[in-house]
Amino acid sequence: MDDNRYIDERQASTADNSGKLLVILGAGESGTGAAILAQKEGYEVYVSDLGPIADHYKKELSDLSIAFEENHHSEERILKAVEIIKSPGIPDKAPLIKKIKESGIPVISEIEFAGRYTDAKKICITGSNGKSTTTMLTYHMLKKAGLNTGLAGNIGKSFARQVAYESFDYYVLEISSFMLDDMYDFKADIAVLLNITPDHLDRYEYKMENYVNSKFRIIQNQTKDDYFIYCADDEETLRGLQQHAVVARVLPFSIQTELPEGAYVSNNQININLYNQDSFNMSITDLALQGKHNTYNSMASGIVGKVLELRNEIIRESMGDFKNIEHRLEHAGRISGIDFINDSKATNVNSTWYALESMNTDVVLILGGVDKGNDYGMLKDLVKSKVKAIVCLGKDNKRIHDAFEDDVEVIVNTFSAAEAVQIAYHLAKKGDTVLLSPACASFDLFKNYEDRGNQFKDAIREL
Repeated sequence: MDDNRYIDERQASTADNSGKLLVILGAGESGTGAAILAQKEGYEVYVSDLGPIADHYKKELSDLSIAFEENHHSEERILKAVEIIKSPGIPDKAPLIKKIKESGIPVISEIEFAGRYTDAKKICITGSNGKSTTTMLTYHMLKKAGLNTGLAGNIGKSFARQVAYESFDYYVLEISSFMLDDMYDFKADIAVLLNITPDHLDRYEYKMENYVNSKFRIIQNQTKDDYFIYCADDEETLRGLQQHAVVARVLPFSIQTELPEGAYVSNNQININLYNQDSFNMSITDLALQGKHNTYNSMASGIVGKVLELRNEIIRESMGDFKNIEHRLEHAGRISGIDFINDSKATNVNSTWYALESMNTDVVLILGGVDKGNDYGMLKDLVKSKVKAIVCLGKDNKRIHDAFEDDVEVIVNTFSAAEAVQIAYHLAKKGDTVLLSPACASFDLFKNYEDRGNQFKDAIREL
C-alpha cells in the first residue's frame, strides 16, 4: 500500500462534510486510520489521545496536516464535535465519554465509520476465542481463491485506512465486543459467531447477559439475503438465540450433531452442506490446525467458503496448508526434547482450556498476569490430567495458587519471561511441553500479549 499517494488526493474531499468537526479519541492504528478516512471525506479532523502517540503515527498525522494532541484531552474542543470515533479500548464509564454522551454527541467505532464508505462484502467474525485464527484462515481461503480481499478489524491495518487507500471487493474483519458496542448502522453480509465464554466482564458490569448481548450485535441490520454462521454446540450462543431474532439465513456448525444444513463432524470427517450446492468433505486429520477448537474454527471458515461458492478444492487446500498466527499455539522451539509452545494470545481461561485440550504430552504450564475475574474451575480436570507443574508469571498469583494447589505438586512464582522459561525448562523433562498459555491479560509485566510472547521466545533462544 502506497500511503503517500493519498497526500495528493486530499483536495478531492467530499464537500458535504466541510466545517464539520469529527473528533477521534485514541491515536493507534484504528484512530489514525479513521483520521485519514475522515479527512478524505471532507471533515475537519481532530485526534486526541490521553497517552503518548507513537512517533510513526504522529509523523503520519503531521504529514497530512491533521491536528492532534497527546497526553491529555482538550474537553472544550472535543465537545464541539458533530460525532466522535472512540478507540475500542476506552470504556464507556470513562469520565470524558460520560460527558460526551450527556452532551448528545454520537460516539461510534472506527468499523462503523469506515463501513459507511465501502460497498465491499463484509465477512465479520466474532467470538470469545478463535476469532483471530478463523479470520486469518478465512482471509487465506479468499486470497487463495483469487478474490480481491482486505483483512482488518482487530488485526492488521485498520479498516478505515484500507477503505481510504484501497478498493477491495471483500473484507474479512475480526470484530471484538468492544467494537460491536459502538456499531449501530453497520451490517455484516456474513456474520460468524464462534462461541461466547466469560471474558472482559469488567466492561459489562460483571453480567454475562450484557456480554452476550454485545456479541449478538454482530447480526444487527442483517436481512434475509445475509448469513449468520454460529456454533450449535455453544450453550451461551444457544441461550442468546432465544433472546435475539435472526433475520439472516442461519448456518450452524457442530461436532456433536449431524445437521441438515451447515457443517458437522462424522467419522472424523468434516461435512459441509448448503442447499443447492455440492457437499464438502475433509478428514480432520488433514486439517492444518489440530485440536477440537480448531475443528470448529475450520468448519466456520469452510462454511464461509461455501457461501461464497468457492471450489471445494480451494477450501480443502486452504484448510490443509494454513499456518497459524503468531502467539496462538505457536511452536517456539525444541530443546533437549522439550517442546516450547507460545500461546501468549490466550488472555482468558477458555483459550487456555483449548490449548491444554490440544496437548498430547505432560505439560509445564506458564500461567498468570492481570486476572479479569477469572474462574479457573473449568481448567481443573485438564490440569489434573496433563499438567505436572505451574509456573506463575505475574505480579499477583494468589488466585492461581488457591485454584490449583490441590491439583499439581509444584507451583512457582516468577516475575519475568526469562525467569519463567528457565524454571519451566528445569521442571520439564524430555518429551514434555512447556506451554505459555496465561489465561490473563499481560499488562502487569508486559506492553501487550505480543510483547509477552516475544520475550518468551527470546528467553527460549537464550537457554
